[in-house]
Amino acid sequence: MKYFEANQHDHFEDFPGSEMQEFSEPVGESKVAPYEKPVEQHVVRPNWGKKLEFILACVGYAVGLGNVWRFPYLCYISGGGAFLIPYFIMLFLCGIPLLYMEMAVGQYTRLGPIGALEKLCPLFKGAGLATVVISYLLCTYYNVIIAWAGYYFVQCFQTELPWATCNHTWNSDKCWDDYSPNATLLRPNDSVSPSEEFYNNNVLEQTSGIDVVGSIRWQLLIPLFISWVAVYFCIWKGVKSTGKVVYFTATFPYVVLIVLFGRGITLPGSYKGISFFIYPKWELLLDPAVWVNAAAQNFNSIGIAFGSLIAFSSYNKFNNRIFPDVMSVSLLNAATSIFAGFVIFSILGHIAYTQGKEVEDVVTQGPGLVFVTYPAALVNMPISQLWAALFFFMLMCLGIDSQFAMVEVIITSLEDHFGRFIYRFLRRKELLVLVVCVISFLIGLIYITQGGIYFFRLVDAYAAGISLMYLAFFEVVAIVWIYGANRLARNVKEMTGNYPYMYFRVCWWSFAPLLILAIWIFGWVKYKPITYGNYIYPDWAIGLGWGVALLSILCIPGGMIHALYQAEGQTLWQRFRNSLRSKLEDSVPKPFNGVVMVSMNEKEQL
Repeated sequence: MKYFEANQHDHFEDFPGSEMQEFSEPVGESKVAPYEKPVEQHVVRPNWGKKLEFILACVGYAVGLGNVWRFPYLCYISGGGAFLIPYFIMLFLCGIPLLYMEMAVGQYTRLGPIGALEKLCPLFKGAGLATVVISYLLCTYYNVIIAWAGYYFVQCFQTELPWATCNHTWNSDKCWDDYSPNATLLRPNDSVSPSEEFYNNNVLEQTSGIDVVGSIRWQLLIPLFISWVAVYFCIWKGVKSTGKVVYFTATFPYVVLIVLFGRGITLPGSYKGISFFIYPKWELLLDPAVWVNAAAQNFNSIGIAFGSLIAFSSYNKFNNRIFPDVMSVSLLNAATSIFAGFVIFSILGHIAYTQGKEVEDVVTQGPGLVFVTYPAALVNMPISQLWAALFFFMLMCLGIDSQFAMVEVIITSLEDHFGRFIYRFLRRKELLVLVVCVISFLIGLIYITQGGIYFFRLVDAYAAGISLMYLAFFEVVAIVWIYGANRLARNVKEMTGNYPYMYFRVCWWSFAPLLILAIWIFGWVKYKPITYGNYIYPDWAIGLGWGVALLSILCIPGGMIHALYQAEGQTLWQRFRNSLRSKLEDSVPKPFNGVVMVSMNEKEQL
């Protein structure tokens, strides 16, 4: 396959996006004395052991719980099989180009998101910091989902699954077992399934509201602690340990999905569920919300603007070919989402068949799908304990990949910017990882209290849901409009020997930022205060949610103020123009313990 090739002087400056690249020297008088430009230096940064390790790490990060509990439901409500048309259009206009952009930025700068954005466009370095803040907020509660799955996994090793019947102390008078021999078709309207009561009353011990926090659930404390121990040992040696772990955690879920699909299609009613999933509703393609959902799903599933892709790519070899990695990760992620839809809806069809309902009456999304609806279906299978154990272990593997990817962003950013200071006290990377994991574990304790599910829902909605597109827009503007799409293309040429296709640069400069802006505006127009089931959050809780959102939102104006303060120039306008100038050519990261700085003359000896 031939790449687009051209000399860097051949009409590159005629393409939009390069006009902001001309600030090669500071505007106005300099505050410092002239100096001789130092010899170009390079940081010896750890690399992935094999290219496959990097791809598996990115696939494991992208293919997460959202592929199982979000995409199938989104496909169902957005036109069934017809939804695949806007989904793949948005994948090729937004998802793939932005994945290429972040991988190229990380590989070229060899820095995490904060350092990379600071080098490309100092004025928007706050966008890099904001991605790290979002990832940290997510990792404090994302591990709770893994803890839930771990708790369910342990419960599978019993003679009878505990969510199978209503004969337990946590069950109420409203509990109704559809699979009981005494069950009739006259099910009360206010009845609750055994699996739902097990989740709410046993796993969560859910209180009446967010203002009733209750006590810590020790049954969840142990699996949460074990989850953080697992995350620690996945990343404690950096990419050396991560690269080995992903061989299992990124591939095993596919084995389970294939096994569950094989079992699902043999169940009565499965065909009806699959037909319900793929049957196209063409009229819904005229609804703008369907197209926005398609773009948002690609964006969130691949993991754009969370910082992990930039951090992972920064450990690639400088001459690594980016295009095959981009296509492998993006297409495998899309294929997994679709295949997971077949797996989930084959089981939902069976549930509808056994309960005498329509498929649409049993469809749900989010934690309710994997911790209430799906466990209820597993009860009715032969050797139900085996299928349940496989399913929940798969959830743990899907979650752990995404979890340690988010934690890796934190570690990479701390090393890039505070490495010399940190290692003066901690000495070893293993201790830094330990400190981050312990602090995150302690923060996450609020989510495993009896009222923790309300905090979980609140932070989940506001940590990334409100601010993600806002941050992504400024990230893309900084890279492709100010730094320049063509300049990034020349960086790719420097690394790989070939320019990216013109298709990528057109999408970078036009389609991607416009689509992000559209999703952002649409989100504001459709904004409603969050709820949890029938529970309406009080005003102070909504205010708390906005406070969580502002932790990342304010990073951008804060970064701008800091960049203007540091920029050279006599006037504010001069400082502003200098803050737009890339620092790639005259900025070299300072060394810290464990990282060696060498000159170009010594490079060949490495």
